[in-house]
Amino acid sequence: MDPATPHVTAADTTTAAQVVGMVAVLADAVTWLYDHWDLLAVVIGAGWAAGQHVVRRLAAKASEERMALELVPNRHFEPSLEEIFRRGVQLSRASTAMPWWAPRRSKTVQIRMRADGSSPLRYRIEGPAGGQRLLSIAPFGPDVTVTKGLPINDKPRQHTVRAEFILRGKPTAPLREVPLIPDPLQPLIDAVADLRGDLGDLAEIRLDIQRAPKWALKARRLQLMSAARRSEHREARRAARWLRQDAAGIDDSLSWHLQELLSDKPRSGGSGRRPVMPPVPRRVEPAQALGKLADDDQLVRVQLLVMCASNIEGRAQARLAQLQAAFDVFGGRSRWAMRGWRLGPWRVGADHWPTRKGFERRWDLGHCQPPRANWVRLEELTGLLKPPTVHCRLPVLATDLPTFEFGNPDLLLQGIYQGPDGRRRLVATYAEETLFEVGVGKAGGGKTERALAQAIGWAHAGGGLLFLDPHRDSWPRAMPFLAHEPLMERIALIDLNGLGPAPRVSSWNPLGMQNGQAAHEVVEAITDAYASALGWDDESAPRAITILTSALAVLVAVNEAACQAGRAQDQATIFQVRALLTDAAFRRAALLAVAGRLDEETRSWWDAVFPTLPPDSFGVVLNPIARLSSNPVTRAFLGQPVGAYNIRAAMDSRMIVWVCPGGSGPTDRLVTALLARDLLRAVRSRRDTPDDRRVPFRPYFDELITLTGAAPETIAAMFEDFRKYRCQVHGMTQLLARLPAAVRLSLVQNASTLATTAGSISAIAPITAEWGDAPRAERVATMERFHHYVSLSVRGHRVGPVQLRGPHLDTVFAAQARPQGVPALEHAALQNAAASPLRVLTERAAKQFECVTAFLADQASNGVEAPGLRGRYK
Repeated sequence: MDPATPHVTAADTTTAAQVVGMVAVLADAVTWLYDHWDLLAVVIGAGWAAGQHVVRRLAAKASEERMALELVPNRHFEPSLEEIFRRGVQLSRASTAMPWWAPRRSKTVQIRMRADGSSPLRYRIEGPAGGQRLLSIAPFGPDVTVTKGLPINDKPRQHTVRAEFILRGKPTAPLREVPLIPDPLQPLIDAVADLRGDLGDLAEIRLDIQRAPKWALKARRLQLMSAARRSEHREARRAARWLRQDAAGIDDSLSWHLQELLSDKPRSGGSGRRPVMPPVPRRVEPAQALGKLADDDQLVRVQLLVMCASNIEGRAQARLAQLQAAFDVFGGRSRWAMRGWRLGPWRVGADHWPTRKGFERRWDLGHCQPPRANWVRLEELTGLLKPPTVHCRLPVLATDLPTFEFGNPDLLLQGIYQGPDGRRRLVATYAEETLFEVGVGKAGGGKTERALAQAIGWAHAGGGLLFLDPHRDSWPRAMPFLAHEPLMERIALIDLNGLGPAPRVSSWNPLGMQNGQAAHEVVEAITDAYASALGWDDESAPRAITILTSALAVLVAVNEAACQAGRAQDQATIFQVRALLTDAAFRRAALLAVAGRLDEETRSWWDAVFPTLPPDSFGVVLNPIARLSSNPVTRAFLGQPVGAYNIRAAMDSRMIVWVCPGGSGPTDRLVTALLARDLLRAVRSRRDTPDDRRVPFRPYFDELITLTGAAPETIAAMFEDFRKYRCQVHGMTQLLARLPAAVRLSLVQNASTLATTAGSISAIAPITAEWGDAPRAERVATMERFHHYVSLSVRGHRVGPVQLRGPHLDTVFAAQARPQGVPALEHAALQNAAASPLRVLTERAAKQFECVTAFLADQASNGVEAPGLRGRYK
């Protein structure tokens, strides 16, 4: 055997045969598979379907245990970028709080922003049950209330549209950095601002956040780097091609050939063409090619789903278009775009086969299967990781501010609100919650018109009220809208202006005891009214207060005796104070008649102190009474023994009482002070009635500056105490600063409704300061006439300040206007107030002293004075 010939053994032959056999088997297998590819496809499809079924079942099981949190911000919620970023980190971390076997599609945290007419935008967080503790820790502090979210069950709507948004544009570019001021959620809230719950409108946005899987991120980076390299090579080839074309063009040009002919140097090459160096592809920098995907920090995948529904055709589609435009605000080199295809006028998307079923499964189960391009950093989602802030302008919905219904006793008219869609509606507050109201504004701005509209609406709903107007302008304005037969039975007019050739005046005896008043309360009310109107206090006028108190105590006791004797027509009036202090015979008769009714201290004062007083000490008490007596109207009104005016009875019987004192002079201020103090006494007397039986009553005070000038402490006490007795006060004034400090502080502190019209900046600034200068005084000062900024209380929450147009009577209550019934109304109002001709009442008041004297004489002749007291006062 030739030593150079390789030695082939049997083992080598066997191995070669095995290799050939294996190759033949593989070739046969490939041939069989090629011939039976359909069977292979069925097997692969069945395996994929079985795997998907298992994954879906596991994901559905994992999604059964989910939690929901409702986030409600307050009016001062203003988070920083760091607080929002920390919240995003919490959401990202909570998305992984799932069992190890849970598929990735179920490992997600969902932000639900929902508008269904119940609130401008409900903000809700849903996620794995294991992440509840982490998500309950609110990084926003006390400015956001976190509560457990209840399940939401939607009624089926007739028309529903769905959409999924994906990131389009450069895949590595971030979304636009939207500033926090104004709120990034403002475009979304504006898109649903005109949503109407009564039409079945619904709009919901769901943003799913999922931590980025490492393998998917690496695959995405490899894809982007490969694409960047290919792009760079294409650019290099394109540049080389253009360079060769430019060089060839130069060589073939006439100027080049002329240069060659004139040049002494020989050509460098045989062809005469210059060498061209092709450009080398640049190195692809990962940071530049990957953009926001270059770093792993806080990188998440997101899924953005939107659904709109309505019972009216076309409204859901229009709402979706508005939301799509709102998401354009976040767009830059990368933007949110609706997923699908457009074929002419038709769009094939989440509402159509084959993607609709998958959309509904993800929507119902809360699964996240985002598109490949939906990679974002948490900084890009800043505007969506928080509820609306203080810089967000929220619309006023029907659930926030109810719509006024004429004749509904539960609602109180506030004004006309114009929604974002231009639709106007009459808005109201709940009468039970509207305890005190304050209206500020310049003359003619519409504050009195607004109060009149509210009072007229309340009257037609069956409510009782007192409208106190020193200038009487409100009564002629209101009469055409109150001239209804059912209302005429409840309206009474107390007019002290004495207008016309034969004026009619009602009557009131502040000292009258025919209604069972407590004697000490009557004395206290009148004394306090005098002191308030005249500026008395215990330091400046202690003797005057004492004299008046003692005199009133005697006269009230006389009236109490007259009523018990069945002679109410013989009661003393306030004008008998002068006789009691200056007429010895009258004083002796009065003291003898009521000595047994007076307490020991009062009797001692009349025995020991009164005889020592000089005559000129009575002037400070008698001068105001003399002014009242010199005015025939006030003389007639206050000089009757049994008055028709009884504000406590008016409250309990739901009367509508219009009181016009007649002006703002010293005499008018004293009358106003007496009326105001009597109102305070009457309201406080309702403590004898159980709370559930106290009839609501609303006093309206026009021109608070005039009224508080007469009774500042009384008005302040009303705003502090009346709530307890179901009596709600409404006050109007031109300048808040001109009110006494006690009244101003009580008004602002207890006001359920605070309103202002246009005016000077200095006059409006105290109101806007209560709102935190939002809106600013400069903006409010430039409002149109009859417009108001109002803050209201509804269901325990403050609404506004919101801009309303004041209700104009001729527009709002045009259907209730009865101008032909005005004469009948005025006649009925005077009749209900028991008004009589001024001449008759004046004559009766002049004879009242004789009636009282006769009653005291009869008492003395019948020996009703206390035993042993006759000699004391002789």
